[in-house]
Amino acid sequence: MQEIKLNNCERQKRWAWESIQAGLFRFNVKNLALGQYQQAGTFFINESKNVLITFLVAKSVIDGQMTLGAMMAVQYIIGQLNSPIEQMLNFIQQLQDAKISLERLNEIRDITNEEPEGKSFMSELPIGKDITLNDLSFTYPGAGNDPVLSNINLTIPEGKTTAIVGMSGSGKTTILKLLLRFYEPQYGDIKVDHTYLSQISFRFWRGICGVVMQDGFIFSDNIVRNIAVGDEYPDQEKLKKAIHVANITDFIRSLPLGLNTRIGAEGNGISQGQRQRILIARAVYKNPEYIFFDEATNALDAINEKVIMENLEAFFKGRTVVIVAHRLSTVKNADNIIVMKNGIITEQGTHAELTSKRGDYFELVKNQLELGA
Repeated sequence: MQEIKLNNCERQKRWAWESIQAGLFRFNVKNLALGQYQQAGTFFINESKNVLITFLVAKSVIDGQMTLGAMMAVQYIIGQLNSPIEQMLNFIQQLQDAKISLERLNEIRDITNEEPEGKSFMSELPIGKDITLNDLSFTYPGAGNDPVLSNINLTIPEGKTTAIVGMSGSGKTTILKLLLRFYEPQYGDIKVDHTYLSQISFRFWRGICGVVMQDGFIFSDNIVRNIAVGDEYPDQEKLKKAIHVANITDFIRSLPLGLNTRIGAEGNGISQGQRQRILIARAVYKNPEYIFFDEATNALDAINEKVIMENLEAFFKGRTVVIVAHRLSTVKNADNIIVMKNGIITEQGTHAELTSKRGDYFELVKNQLELGA
């Protein structure tokens, strides 16, 4: 309602809603009409049958071919068919509804399982934990022939922080989604050391990855359940550490029920910054070997961001980290910065190296650096 009022589109949205309601009304009328046709058809067949049988048996009695008692017996037997015919009509209507429901259910059932039975996957990592992308290309289904990523060759070293920067639409988030195996690359491959990522179990791989995505979801549950999502009985030490790293102690203390305060679906009742800090705490709680952040701090104020980044620097030690961000404060301390443009890598190096080149990276961050052109 807020957006509708701000954009003065009440009339347009109201007519759109009324159009939907009118469509539903027409559909219901057609449904009722079809039901009436079926009822009338059944009644016509039933009564026609009764009239025909009555005529034939009455004629047989008059002609002396049947006694009156036999005629009454026939009428009684035929009368018992009325109820089954009506039941058959109801069965046909229910069958039609069930068929529609089964078609919808089969759309979900026919989706291929990520880990089909009979196919084995690895549940441990190789000795080396570097991630390598070789000649990686990807196009979203239905997105035309223009690839989102083109021939990406990239090494993400173990225990280091790699930052990926670039303009919107350059393919940064797509790389993270491929690394998390939400999609499979059309060309090229992804390896962990010398092992193909496709050979590693989905559940195992995601279990050792801590992730904060741009559209991370807050469940309609209390704060504890939103941080320790995968645990039936949360580990208190891990929970305290996650809360400390995400700097949400003061926020939790201000709530009436503390950690047991219920927050709504998609974070109703909390700010965007508080929502992001809960998502960061969720990723830290998993104590992962790999960490993937996609604009994880873009909604935080400068003070909270500084505290959280200092906490995360200590947490990142010994872990393989990939950060997608625009803010200089988030990426400047990375061991390697990847610059992307139109789905390809244009530059990579440290912050100092890329700044001195005065190339694409310099153009992206010069306003934050307050440097001249």
